[in-house]
Amino acid sequence: MFRVPLLVALTLIIAFGGGILSALSMLNASVGFGSIDVAGWRAFPAAQTIEADPYAKAHRAKAGLLLYGAAEGLQFTAERDDKGLALTGTCSYRMSGRTPATRAWTLYAADDAGQPLNASPDLPTAQNSQTILRNRDGSFEIVVSRTAKAGNWLAIPDTGSFRLVLTLLDTPAAASTGLSGLVMPVIEQIGCGNE
Repeated sequence: MFRVPLLVALTLIIAFGGGILSALSMLNASVGFGSIDVAGWRAFPAAQTIEADPYAKAHRAKAGLLLYGAAEGLQFTAERDDKGLALTGTCSYRMSGRTPATRAWTLYAADDAGQPLNASPDLPTAQNSQTILRNRDGSFEIVVSRTAKAGNWLAIPDTGSFRLVLTLLDTPAAASTGLSGLVMPVIEQIGCGNE
């Protein structure tokens, strides 16, 4: 007598639970579609626009992120070095070169969930275009390491994998016409362990 209602209730729980879990896993797995990859850096130029796919909109809403307008900026992330190895807190890296044309940019290290890493309140955990030391030709080098380095240094904690987040503000690269021919900084590993 209770067999049919029990089977119906069990079926509904499985259906709703499976639907909710699959939607959450999709939101956690992807920022959306339409990414561009430039020299190991990935960006989603359409994620901030009205043309963004539903997964990108839901991902941003779930994360509670403030979105840049199409002409305001573009955020690039890098999770691997120039050899294709994952960035890890036990190694040191040199990020060198130039950024695409932009009025200003910021750089910080983040965990896999996109939250900024904090090595210590007294250490430089972010860099920007206004305070960076540059070479004569306008290029720059930033050492990303857990130990202090001379010059431009971005401190990271001794942690597992991380990603670098480079945000270009007021850049023509955010427009669809500016995406061709982008030149991004190169990230190379310069040592691991106690270097």
